[in-house]
Amino acid sequence: MIDTDGKPLADYARPLAMSRPSAGHAEQNPADWMDGVLAALTAFAAGHDLSGLAGIGITSQVNTHVFTGADGAALLPAITWQDTRCAADAATLAAHIDAEQQRAWFGTPVPIDASHALSRLAYVARVHPDVYARTRYVLLPKDYCVMRLTGSVFSDAISAVRLARGQGYVPELLDLVPRAHELLPGLRDFDYVAGRVGDGMPCAKTPVIVGAMDAWAGMFGSGVLRDADAMYQSGTSEILGIISATVHPTPGVVVFPRYDDIVLHAAPTQSGGACLQWVSRLLGVSTGRLSALAADTEPGRSIPLFLPHLEGERAPIWDAGSRGAFAGLDSQVGGAETVRSVMEGVAFSARWAFQALQQSSNLLLAQANISGGGSRSDIWCQIRADALGFALKRTAVPDAAVLGAALLAGVGTEVVGCMTDAVRQFVKFDRTFEPQICHRDYYDEKFARFQSLYRALRPIS
Repeated sequence: MIDTDGKPLADYARPLAMSRPSAGHAEQNPADWMDGVLAALTAFAAGHDLSGLAGIGITSQVNTHVFTGADGAALLPAITWQDTRCAADAATLAAHIDAEQQRAWFGTPVPIDASHALSRLAYVARVHPDVYARTRYVLLPKDYCVMRLTGSVFSDAISAVRLARGQGYVPELLDLVPRAHELLPGLRDFDYVAGRVGDGMPCAKTPVIVGAMDAWAGMFGSGVLRDADAMYQSGTSEILGIISATVHPTPGVVVFPRYDDIVLHAAPTQSGGACLQWVSRLLGVSTGRLSALAADTEPGRSIPLFLPHLEGERAPIWDAGSRGAFAGLDSQVGGAETVRSVMEGVAFSARWAFQALQQSSNLLLAQANISGGGSRSDIWCQIRADALGFALKRTAVPDAAVLGAALLAGVGTEVVGCMTDAVRQFVKFDRTFEPQICHRDYYDEKFARFQSLYRALRPIS
């Protein structure tokens, strides 16, 4: 929660459980989302006078889908963006869309994958036909929470990833899955006031805006607005992006429809912080200790090569079937070397994605603004800067997407004149990490081996 001078007044966070009942399944309970939202509002109301609260902005992951009945209740656990169970349905749908249609509908040749909304609709229609028959809406997490808060059902065209062009859905695309037209919500701008918090809830009658997906909210919250600006959002996964009006269609890159003169080229990977959480469990070491372990190491042949495809990979290769691996292990490898290997592997994944982004945008980067929980590690930021070969400027507020959602609420309720003014007033930075030239050859050679490792292992993954 922030005031109109940009001063943080309060924050609230709680973990969300992820369920993995079967191979390829990754689910969340939508009730947990709303419990968290209501707990945050309750905590803010308990500690502050909210009579002057102007508005509430909401952001969330996308490519996570909840199927709801007419009463708004979830009919199934939410199928998250990490879930790959719908790969076969995605392949069937992708076979009906040629490269020319991909460019026309998606802006770039990116296939329908297991996380696409239509893949989820086709899967539920096939595997749970009774649930599909009772489904009234298929919603993203932010849109589900807005519905529960206000009773209004909306999304935005940007969050309708590879479903919409301009401000509407692509009808020929929705025709591929029965009932898709009637199950998806109406589309509005990010800062459109969807409704007001219902009576009996904390912050009742406060305006709630439609909100934006995490990538775009984080883009605003990290101060990325103009052509040639670039972002690196480090959370559970890495979300990378460049703003450029120039588009060279490039395999693996998502080019969003133009929004307020912004054309965002994006490359979301499948894992980032999730890999550190995994190695934390593997080693029995808290995530807070991992950076200290990595800081005790140096680049060198003693560091194994790590392929971070624990749940497949998204940009730029879009391969749900790829799996993680270590290469170059020997008896001298300990916990510290393992942690650094994981950090380097995630950085190489980002480098591969940024290569595609720079081709797509026809830009050569000198700097990107970095935010997110994974950016709080100094050693990991330095590893990334070295591996990428350009500077990383870190935001003072870690959760840039949350800040961006608040800024959208300010714009939507006219507390702030425009997003440019909001960014100028509210977005600050704390440090810049410059690439170390002395390590350039090490990372260049190792990145080439990283790509070779993926290609060599793909037939047996």
